Amino acid sequence: MRFEEFIKSKVANIQSEIVWRFLRLDIAKKMILGYIPLTALMLIIAVFSLSSLDRLYNLNKWILNTDIFIIDTSEKMIDALLSQELFAQRYMIVNSPEMHTMYIERKNDFNVLLKRLAGIEDVPYINAQEMENSHEEYGLLLDEEFNFAREKKTLPKVLAERIATKQKALMSMLNLISENARKDQNNKTRIATNIGDTALKAMIFLCIIGTILALGAAVLITKNISGNILKLKQATEEIAGGKFNDLPKIKSQDELGDLSKAFETMAQRLQRLEEMYLDASPLTRLPGGVAIENVLKKRIETSLPLSFCMLDLDNFKAVNDRHGYATGNSIINATADVIDKAVKEFGNPDDFIGHIGGDDFVVLTTPDRHVNICNDIIDKFDENVKIFYTEEEVKKGYISGHTRQGKPAKFPLVTISIAVVTNLSHKFNSHIEVGEVAAELKEYAKSLKGSVYVVDKRKDKPKKTKTKKNKAKVGKDEVPS
Repeated sequence: MRFEEFIKSKVANIQSEIVWRFLRLDIAKKMILGYIPLTALMLIIAVFSLSSLDRLYNLNKWILNTDIFIIDTSEKMIDALLSQELFAQRYMIVNSPEMHTMYIERKNDFNVLLKRLAGIEDVPYINAQEMENSHEEYGLLLDEEFNFAREKKTLPKVLAERIATKQKALMSMLNLISENARKDQNNKTRIATNIGDTALKAMIFLCIIGTILALGAAVLITKNISGNILKLKQATEEIAGGKFNDLPKIKSQDELGDLSKAFETMAQRLQRLEEMYLDASPLTRLPGGVAIENVLKKRIETSLPLSFCMLDLDNFKAVNDRHGYATGNSIINATADVIDKAVKEFGNPDDFIGHIGGDDFVVLTTPDRHVNICNDIIDKFDENVKIFYTEEEVKKGYISGHTRQGKPAKFPLVTISIAVVTNLSHKFNSHIEVGEVAAELKEYAKSLKGSVYVVDKRKDKPKKTKTKKNKAKVGKDEVPS
């Protein structure tokens, strides 16, 4: 009992000594003493925050420098692989050394991209050696195809099947790599979100403890860190909701600032991908204005033979007003189908079809193909458009309606006008110049009766216009230099 009483007495004396000494301290020393537990708490907060931010930074850095790089590289490799086959097939047809040279260039491009993939570390799903072996075997098969072309022999079916099988295997490898990279990107994005949520909850808990110890000091110290984390969380939610511009800004230059910049970079890339998707016509699902401009720019830069065909429907508003927008939409879709089939049958494999909007379409092909394409479009369009009219309207060859001024008028059945601009006799410096010439030529085409196509042959400045119709009653326009 005496020992227990002695211990209790000692504890009481120590407590009294501590309280007494504390009460003797001045205000400054009391504040310093009071900040000791807060400082320890801040150290804990700082360590936890920096650890979380470092993980977030590394995750986003991996996404940007590895996952997105792998996706972009694999897509380029697919393009290079398809280009090899394309030029090999063209060589079989035209037996041109230029096609073989372009094939070699695409083959070298593929090997360069493969070396870049092979240089990425800690990515288990990339088997560069296997892909290199498969591509080498694919190249040997294509070399055999070139040999048959040089000897002007028909390509054996067995060899063609082996080439297709090997190409399919390579495509599967690349698609699998791209798919795994996308999965890895999505997983890391989810992990980053979870880390942000966990960090936020932990910070709130520690801030509550800090508030109990020193409310004022805790507010001042944690305001910046917690505020920035909230902004990052808000930015993540806005990106997930499809908002890529005007994200919350973090002005600090620390890891939070770097992470904010990484978010902005990622948001810009995601926005570009979404714009490409949203640019497509919601009615025909064909590429829209942005895609048309980009493809046309690339074709102009290559200086290869180009035919830019602008297609427009005549008297479309009259049938739209007469039979309703549903019929108008059906005509638009039918027109897109006619154009697509004509390009597939008479065009090149890399020809492009776009839908500017409304009843305006675009076809990018080559001068040796546009005649057959235009003729087939006109024939099929004139044949198919009749189903959207009544038998009486087809028999009369017109529909009754009113002009924009409200006056009764007779409108012919819908026809199609095609303006064709080539670079055979005139060099274009920009896509805008091509569009201006095509628009001018289209207005002339629409002034002609029936479905026609007109071709611009001007070399310098347009002087005057002459018209000539072929046996199929398809108009051709030649503007002499």
